[in-house]
Amino acid sequence: MAALALLLLAGLGAGGAFLYYRSLDSGLQRTDAFSKVAGQRPVAAVAGAQNILLLGSDSRDPENKAQPGQWRTDTMIVMHVDANHQKAYLISLPRDLYVHVPKSPTNSEFGDTNAKINAAFAWGGVPLTVQTIEGYSGVHIDHVVLVDFGGFQQVTDALGGVDMNIEQDITSIHKPFRHFNKGMNHLDGAQALDYVRQRYQFAEGDFARMRHQQQFMKALLDKATSSGTLSNPFKIDSFLTSVTKAMTVDNTFSLADTALQFRNMSSKDLTFMTSPNLGSAMRGGESVVVSDKEKALSLYDAVAKDKVADWIAQNGSSTVKPGQ
Repeated sequence: MAALALLLLAGLGAGGAFLYYRSLDSGLQRTDAFSKVAGQRPVAAVAGAQNILLLGSDSRDPENKAQPGQWRTDTMIVMHVDANHQKAYLISLPRDLYVHVPKSPTNSEFGDTNAKINAAFAWGGVPLTVQTIEGYSGVHIDHVVLVDFGGFQQVTDALGGVDMNIEQDITSIHKPFRHFNKGMNHLDGAQALDYVRQRYQFAEGDFARMRHQQQFMKALLDKATSSGTLSNPFKIDSFLTSVTKAMTVDNTFSLADTALQFRNMSSKDLTFMTSPNLGSAMRGGESVVVSDKEKALSLYDAVAKDKVADWIAQNGSSTVKPGQ
């Protein structure tokens, strides 16, 4: 959703829109994402390129004031914007990816062990999540955007709903237990949020959930750009206000500056991927996702060197294409 907001902001154009960007910036909630990150961080290797960590959960709490282990992030995406600001690559990290989580900066009882990657947020909030992902990938994170997925409902309704291709008949495991029919469906905000949460009904489990979230992001962007939103100041203000209310960002993140970088992009310039992995296995008595270390290291090395397009040309089978 953050990528969607930035693309729409870029579509507003220059000139007077700059003041509008700044007004949205001033309304964003902010968190200190980096000062508590321990140890030496990876160096930003390529000038102009950006790596933005997108985190999503049903409960937006960047400082994680809940007790450690009480809740975790549902979605983690590393979004790499190339130095030319022509392409963006969104790499989803499975929430059960088995990695080393460093010691928590806020509670010494947690961390310094191998665990599912989303434990990092439960144990140490945004800073430990950044440290864990940077340690796993070797990629420098420039900015963090935390999204409250509950905000998706208001965002979707502001556009009048979205059209999504449901890949199989399912019944939601959440009240009111909605039934979704296979094929193209028009979903309102509550229905879309419900659908993209589902994973147990699909053979691919969490990988299907990640794919549906990616499909939803693309559907939302396509709807926004094809429904007159960009040309209607009242519609776009309502839409972007809904988006920004659902976001918390790091202290130096600027919608205005980032939108400028995205000004030449559209949905066709977004490539969705999944962090290379070997699928599920048992570790310590629980089911986890095992990293394909060699392939993952080569991908994140390409991210650090701003060579992702070249990596995809050689490893295209790892690319996830929304709509499939």
